[in-house]
Amino acid sequence: MQCFYVQIKCELGQAYAVAAALADAEVASEIHSTSGDFDLLAKVYVGDDVDIGHFVNDRIHAIEGIRDTYTILTFRAF
Repeated sequence: MQCFYVQIKCELGQAYAVAAALADAEVASEIHSTSGDFDLLAKVYVGDDVDIGHFVNDRIHAIEGIRDTYTILTFRAF
């Protein structure tokens, strides 16, 4: 299982709609609103055979209201 995080910048006024769409699509195990440069932080788990770049492009970038993303790959949980 691979774990990664996606920071999401939304179009103005769209953060709650984007969070709801992410939750409805069941692509993230956790979705948090955040302060700073990005509006949302999504924690995502995928199988070891899944290409993360394709997953983000196909399942996350396809959600209306997303303006920008920043993906953080993780290596080990402590």
